[in-house]
Amino acid sequence: MYQLVHLACTIWYMPAPVTVSITVPQPVDEVFAFLDVMANHEPFTDHLMQDWTYSGPAAGVGARARVHTHAMGVSDVVDIEVVDAEAPTRIVERNTAHKAGRVGQGTYTLAPRADGGTEVHFEYRWIKAPLMDRILAPAARSFIRKANSTAMERLAGRLAERAEADRSGPDLSGDRV
Repeated sequence: MYQLVHLACTIWYMPAPVTVSITVPQPVDEVFAFLDVMANHEPFTDHLMQDWTYSGPAAGVGARARVHTHAMGVSDVVDIEVVDAEAPTRIVERNTAHKAGRVGQGTYTLAPRADGGTEVHFEYRWIKAPLMDRILAPAARSFIRKANSTAMERLAGRLAERAEADRSGPDLSGDRV
């Protein structure tokens, strides 16, 4: 009973979730396969998260990373873990910021497009928000929206680079004896 009352009494003050989206020309299976590998997140989120270390499986539920962040003037260590996945449409990550005491959830939702591409949506939701996040909710949401929009643009770039590398094939121009 306490947990239900506590849950009902705490959700109302959480900052509203932040969702960003991007359309990419790659098919949904290819986008999912890329996002499913935890290490693939580093190159498109390293503007916000650095010094990545990995544990658990490389992909899928249980894949984990520990990162260092510096956001809104505060440095922190954040643990990220994939807690749910449904191929090829959804990946859910839970993150815990140790110093701030923040617990959040990031969800990638992928939708195939008629043209063969993919609509990628990423939602960040606060599960446990420290007092400063609640007080500064508009600024926190704005910061998250900008950082995650940048990440989505960089994700599209990484997917395009991979597609170009796949089209180019292996480099066979080396010296032959």
